[in-house]
Amino acid sequence: MAAPHFEKPSVTTLAAAAAAALAAVVVRCGGPTPSPPAPVTAPAPTPPAASSSPVAPPAPAPSVSAVPAPPAAKQKVVVAALGDSLTDAKSAGGRYLEVLQKRCPESRFDNFGKGGDMVNQMRRRFEQSVLQSGTDYTHLVVFGGVNDLYSDLTAGRTPAKISADLAAIYQAAQARGWKVVALTVAPWGGFTKYHNPKRAAATRELNEWIVAQRATKKVDWVIDAHGLLSCGDPERLCPDLAGSLKDGLHFGAPGHEKLGAAIYDQVFTNCR
Repeated sequence: MAAPHFEKPSVTTLAAAAAAALAAVVVRCGGPTPSPPAPVTAPAPTPPAASSSPVAPPAPAPSVSAVPAPPAAKQKVVVAALGDSLTDAKSAGGRYLEVLQKRCPESRFDNFGKGGDMVNQMRRRFEQSVLQSGTDYTHLVVFGGVNDLYSDLTAGRTPAKISADLAAIYQAAQARGWKVVALTVAPWGGFTKYHNPKRAAATRELNEWIVAQRATKKVDWVIDAHGLLSCGDPERLCPDLAGSLKDGLHFGAPGHEKLGAAIYDQVFTNCR
């Protein structure tokens, strides 16, 4: 029997078989695996091209004009006036109250002035006549002190005593809800029989105290009669305001007109 014939493989066949075997070994031994594909990033948006024409700014918001507050309603006032001969109608005083009455025709101004009164006497009159009158006043005008100032020797009146009596009047009026209008002592340097440097200094001291009461709200208004009615020499009445008595103390109709107008402008502009 003839022996079987085996064909010898070619070199090419052997090389291909070796390559296949090697690939199988690599897979079984956990060789490197292919890298995953890189993520795809979306392209960034392209900003819009700048316009060649300028952009107009936003229109400003319309301004709102403040609405003015309505004027205060006109009111009737009921006023008591306390004083000496400069307020007492029987002594040719008190004409400043007539000025106010003309400007406030529906209001009421009661005159409690009495010629010659010092402030301690005014205080008693206030307690006995004004507080006991039963009238619910809206305002109290207080205008006095000159008779005290030249009674320093005869009655022992000093600025401290005068101011204590004035303070008691102011306090009692405000306790009732009344508005207090305090007047400083008018210039009286022309009253040469009684005026002297010591009394001039006492007048200034008292007037400074009266003015200071406004800052501490012990009074509601201060009318500086001394500054208002003097001119040139601060201790003397203006010649144009002097009264018919020409005594350097009592002022006439022009002075009362000026004083009444000042009180109206500062206190009673809303009266009727």
